Amino acid sequence: MRLRNLLLFGLLSACAATPQAPQPRRRPNIVFILADDHAVQALGAYGSTVARTPNLDRLAAEGLRFENAFCGNAICGPARASVLTGLHSHAHGVVDNAARFDGALPTFPKALDAAGYRTALVGKWHLKSEPTGFDHWEVFPDQGEYYDPVLVSPRGKRTVTGYTSEVVTDLALEWLEQQRGGDAPFLLCLNHKAPHRSWAPGPRELELYSGEELPEPATLFDDYSTRAVGAAAQEMSIARHLSEYDLKLGAPHARGEAAVAAWRRAYDEENAALARQPLEGDARTRWNYQRYAKDYLRCVAGVDASVGRVLAWLDAAGLADDTLVIYASDQGFFVGEHGWYDKRWMYEESLRLPLIIRWPGVISPGRVEERLVQNIDLAPTLCEVAGAAPLPGAHGASLLPLLEGRAPRSWRSSIYYRYFEYPEPHRVEPHYGVRTERHKLIEFPRIGARELYDLESDPHELDNLAGQSEHRVLETRLSFELARLRRAFGDA
Repeated sequence: MRLRNLLLFGLLSACAATPQAPQPRRRPNIVFILADDHAVQALGAYGSTVARTPNLDRLAAEGLRFENAFCGNAICGPARASVLTGLHSHAHGVVDNAARFDGALPTFPKALDAAGYRTALVGKWHLKSEPTGFDHWEVFPDQGEYYDPVLVSPRGKRTVTGYTSEVVTDLALEWLEQQRGGDAPFLLCLNHKAPHRSWAPGPRELELYSGEELPEPATLFDDYSTRAVGAAAQEMSIARHLSEYDLKLGAPHARGEAAVAAWRRAYDEENAALARQPLEGDARTRWNYQRYAKDYLRCVAGVDASVGRVLAWLDAAGLADDTLVIYASDQGFFVGEHGWYDKRWMYEESLRLPLIIRWPGVISPGRVEERLVQNIDLAPTLCEVAGAAPLPGAHGASLLPLLEGRAPRSWRSSIYYRYFEYPEPHRVEPHYGVRTERHKLIEFPRIGARELYDLESDPHELDNLAGQSEHRVLETRLSFELARLRRAFGDA
């Protein structure tokens, strides 16, 4: 008996000592929320003291915030095509907003669909062709309207009463409800119109910032004196190029009796005061800035409320722990910096974008990642996370090691940017460039000019160092790096 017990004990001990094979990670559900033109300087988690973004701040506190995330071409169509394909603009072909996306190209929704995910897209598409790779889609036919938006789907076209950020959230939650209890994981792409021009706030946000004076950006009255001539020649200034429609000086954008009444309460008194005492010069620029920035931030608050509703649904459905949530913008935006609205430029406010990812059990809460990442990294990341086939020829790299807190063997030390669209709209000079952790070199080939910045000593990019003898070595080194990137991506 004693011998048998000893043998049994030895057998059990041996079994206990045998390493167990690691259990494969369960493929997460994925909710990808993409805003339109949301600047990092308009998000509390990125340091804003005026933006009302409690739900996005919560997402960052529970997940990972990327401090240095960038686009490769700061306009809507090209940026969205890069998110889908992991390619820079010249490779996927959507170099400007006039181009049509080739629906036959490999994309991450197609890869996830082939890997067994249920896939849906709701909201802004803006790529002219019909969406592919989605089991369900319903999108704006173009930019979309803020009030009572028209949506198109394989079933046809319809107008949905309500405010855009609330409408697309309703539709997204309806689809999510249909996925309850399903065996396959899901991918939901929830694409907002806001806070895109013309920055029309929803009824719930119209009263935000009423009676407040927003702080002005340090560069609101930038004179562009140190930059190449393109910076002064643009047509996107708050002083001169905002329309009456942008500034809400005409008929209400709202629809419906209650919404129109709320709109008039928000704007009519200030508009009447301006009409009685017109402003000129710097005073008018300041008035335009306050009206524009408040409306922009009101639209941001509407997007934040949408994020809160999605997070609440995941909590109530018991799916929060099984769902990876991404929040990003297609690119950044100028909210008065350099006296501008819009995007397009390789300057930081336009180039840099918010990127927040929450993945319970994988991402430690409250982390901040400083490495240089780009929107071309999102498609490779989602393919790897979902166990899907990688996209052939993608320019981006999977962020999975960074999500897991691992130090990758190697990571990029610079990012590539190229802007094509000229002259209309906004007359922004075509340019391409390279950004490292500290420096930036921008080439303007049409006008034969360069700009070079030290972002550590000159974060507002006011002191152009190009052509200065004391910075010749730095300029040459960055020129070689830019040429290397152009060759590596096939854009030389």
